[in-house]
Amino acid sequence: MRIAQITYSTKPRGGVVHTLALSEALAARGHEVEVWTLGRGDDTAFFRPVDPAVRLRVVPFAAVDGEDVGERIERSIEVMAQAFSSDADVVHAQDCISANAVIAAGRACVRTIHHLDAFTTPRLIECHDRAIHEPIARICVSRAVAAEVAELYGHAATVIANGVAAERFETAAGPRGAAAREAWQARLGCYVLALGGIEPRKGSIDLLEAFAQLRGTRPDLALVFGGGETLFDYRPYREEFERRAAELGVTPVVLGTLADDDVPPLVAGAAALGFVSTKEGFGLAAMEALAAGTPVVARDLPVLREVFGDAVTYAHDVSGIAAGLARVTAGRGAPDAEAGRRLTHSYSWDAAAAAHEEFYRDLLGAKGGGRATDDLVDHR
Repeated sequence: MRIAQITYSTKPRGGVVHTLALSEALAARGHEVEVWTLGRGDDTAFFRPVDPAVRLRVVPFAAVDGEDVGERIERSIEVMAQAFSSDADVVHAQDCISANAVIAAGRACVRTIHHLDAFTTPRLIECHDRAIHEPIARICVSRAVAAEVAELYGHAATVIANGVAAERFETAAGPRGAAAREAWQARLGCYVLALGGIEPRKGSIDLLEAFAQLRGTRPDLALVFGGGETLFDYRPYREEFERRAAELGVTPVVLGTLADDDVPPLVAGAAALGFVSTKEGFGLAAMEALAAGTPVVARDLPVLREVFGDAVTYAHDVSGIAAGLARVTAGRGAPDAEAGRRLTHSYSWDAAAAAHEEFYRDLLGAKGGGRATDDLVDHR
């Protein structure tokens, strides 16, 4: 099959990581795969090398001073729509922007709905909803998100779980990863890590509040935030985070965007991962932490219960997050690390690619063997 995967950025956000890993796994299974993305600013390539078997299409997207988030998203859709041209049998959009762009280009698409967003402006709500209603078929990475899509939008979605690059994180936790892991520990000390930057969906202020409670009994711990490249403008939330940090007397270490090779040793060197998002589709960062043997304290969400079972420590609120971090960083009551590693190996990118392959074949069969992107007829 000829497959086009579309994503909105070259940066290491969860949906972009998913796009690249899935594309490489599909190419390894013998398919012709191309990945389309927007090269924001001066970006001409993704945040990591991509298997040469995958053909890359990076569409230039220059920065515009003074542009607000809504304007940037609308321009993202317009620029990708104008550039997109593919003879693929299946076009697969991995996010709201990509789906809108493909639809605007007059092509139908499959859409993976990683999680549902909560926009507040009419234009962004319209974009979000169109990217759910108008694709010819939908995939979710967990049953919990698929149930939300069915309840709120009336569409059935096929569930295909993420894969996990478990070996990278296991290696970082083992003898071969010792030097890089210990370099992070020498720089940061004993630390609680959060990945994905400082933003509302990640529950960053809740983690900050919990860490402040923990600091009284664990003054040796540091709070570290890594990653965080996003289209959205979270300055008011970041300002509230910084104001509250000053009030609490906490000085977090904010690493910003990380090189891909730096992430596994950073995760493996952590005393715990604070994974307290208010919304998730699967929880890839937490799964990678388990592969490294790093204990995870997670917000108690149905989707995380579904994916992780008893492999992580759950918390409902700030006090619970603090209590969970206190236990696992002291080596008390953390779930079995080996069981967590086994769980990560039950999710492979080859298995995810095989499930997508079957999904695409069924879709092409339903279209009479032709391209699944010839028109915008809804496939439910």
